[in-house]
Amino acid sequence: MGQSAGPGGRSSRCIALVGPYLSGKTTLLEAILARTGVVTRQGRVADRNTAGDASQEARDHGMSVELNVADVSFLGDNFTFIDAPGSIEFQHEGALALTGCDAAVVVCEPDPKRVPALQLILKQLEDRGIPRFLFLNKIDSFDTGVRDILPILQPASSRPLVLRQIPIWENGAASGFVDLALERAFVYRAHAQSEVIEMPTSIKERESEARFKMLEQLADYDDELMEQLLSDAQPPRDKVFADLIKDLQEGLIVPVLLGSAENGNGILRLLKALRHEAPFVDRTAKRLKLENAKSAGLVLKTMYTPHGGKLSLVRVLSGEFGEGTVVQGARSEERAAAAFGMLGQEAKKRAAARAGETVALGRLEKIYSGETLSTERAGGTQVKVPDAPEPVFGMAIGVKDRKDEVKLTGALGRLMEEDPSLRLQHAKDTHQMVLWGQGEMHLRVALERLKRKYGVDAVSKPRQLPYKETIRKGIEIRGRHKKQSGGHGQFGDVVLEIKPLVRGTGFQFAETITGGVVPRQFIPSVEIGVADYLQRGPLGGFPVVDVSVTLTDGSYHSVDSSDMAFRQAGRIAMAEGMPKCNPVLLEPIMEVEIAIPTDATARINGIIPQRRGQILGFDAREGWPGWDVVRAQIPESEMADLIVELRSATAGVGTFSSKFHHLAELTGRLADNVLSAHKAAAE
Repeated sequence: MGQSAGPGGRSSRCIALVGPYLSGKTTLLEAILARTGVVTRQGRVADRNTAGDASQEARDHGMSVELNVADVSFLGDNFTFIDAPGSIEFQHEGALALTGCDAAVVVCEPDPKRVPALQLILKQLEDRGIPRFLFLNKIDSFDTGVRDILPILQPASSRPLVLRQIPIWENGAASGFVDLALERAFVYRAHAQSEVIEMPTSIKERESEARFKMLEQLADYDDELMEQLLSDAQPPRDKVFADLIKDLQEGLIVPVLLGSAENGNGILRLLKALRHEAPFVDRTAKRLKLENAKSAGLVLKTMYTPHGGKLSLVRVLSGEFGEGTVVQGARSEERAAAAFGMLGQEAKKRAAARAGETVALGRLEKIYSGETLSTERAGGTQVKVPDAPEPVFGMAIGVKDRKDEVKLTGALGRLMEEDPSLRLQHAKDTHQMVLWGQGEMHLRVALERLKRKYGVDAVSKPRQLPYKETIRKGIEIRGRHKKQSGGHGQFGDVVLEIKPLVRGTGFQFAETITGGVVPRQFIPSVEIGVADYLQRGPLGGFPVVDVSVTLTDGSYHSVDSSDMAFRQAGRIAMAEGMPKCNPVLLEPIMEVEIAIPTDATARINGIIPQRRGQILGFDAREGWPGWDVVRAQIPESEMADLIVELRSATAGVGTFSSKFHHLAELTGRLADNVLSAHKAAAE
């Protein structure tokens, strides 16, 4: 029934708790802490007294917004549990950490509406070959039988969901369960160990049916077991457990366990399953192609603490890491200042960590999340970790007090170290500082952290869009700058031919001067003057693009002409000529790929035209059964809150990627509105 110990004895294992938003992961962590004696009383998320979700932001919003980490000991085995946020806006927090975990417990509810969100989680685990259990939570609130629930959840998993337990119902409520592998019945006790009872007669037939179904699923990967079933022979219990362990670790099945984290039900059976069946760190190192590394540690998370400074949460895959250890990262060599164990937000100093353990190392200033560390001077192989998702929501930010501007930049740098899915953009056209992230809540939490952790009170406002201007017709215009003010005067005289260019060409300057009417040394100054003007066009002061300007004629004064005079003459000619060239506003059009569950495709196809978008087509999403990708072009001005509507239409799982495609003319009332708003903002 058991499994061999990890290298060097029973090493610690790292288990991720993942699942859709509000599925109960933090409550499950709290129940595990209570059952293993780490906390004396199980806290509740609603009461804001859990060991996890202890940050002010998590408690204010009633949701996980960062990783929660806790070390526990159970029957002589050590575990680090990592509770990852369920909201899609914060899921990159867990995406990095998952890479270094030995197994995952996927917490979910028996709700068909949550299947797409469940699929997002399972797909991450499947793609990385991480063994996974499914913990069907909130069994106390089920109103559907488990045998009916599994077919609903199965489309979320490419591997068969294998039911390991069935509930015992009493007066419409789950009073206990039968373990199909052990063939034993248990009755729940609130926040206490379940008690073994005699198998109720009323459930024996259901137990026999469910156990046979479980064995059939295992037999798909074991010919010997299949022969035993076909001959009506009862396989030995040790044989059943050996198959369960092998199939889990090879990612062939997803065992399903039941319970209620809120009431502390099913926790002991979950812990025992993890103890006997979850793989050790040697298997994880092999999955990451580090089985031959003498020392390797993966940085799962970067944290900045009020008193301890920077902490790097490291899963030790081989070797030893602790206070004073000199480590090689992807780009630098650092010496760890200290080693800490974690319980939620609390860091407690500890001894060096060995293979299998997870430790927070202090003051690795130039080491970042996702790096693989080594104690070898030559360094080691860098594990490939998932890239941060493309941002989908942005807001311009600034500070209330200008003296905080330098402080803001430094604080944002630290925030982005802690959360690589945040990005900062210094918009060249609008001169705004834009913070990008995974949604409105993601950025709201980032601003709250800025104020709480770094004392920077940032203000946010809508992004200004990079509108441009261009012209529809050409003109020839003279510009003359003449000024006499005692001593040398100023004189510059130019004739410019202004023409529109094909969209996307940009700005072109040429000259056809003959006879030296404009001396060669002044021609570059004319171009500079023209370019100066094009920074703010005649319609609304937006940059001008797709314009050709040719210097065709002019005159000069042997004493009063200068670079500055011809630069000013070029500006004057443009200022007088451009309003006569039928100027028009241009708006950026984005190329967008929207990924959604297939049953939401029709709704999305209705949303796109409402945002002045053009649907280009859609296809099945490769590698994602039951999902589509819709391709479209949408004006950037219509995309500010697209992610909000998209998530609303897809139970929180839809997303998109976008990139600039082209500029298109904007006329009529919409153009007037843009120009009016831009003028008002400038006043």
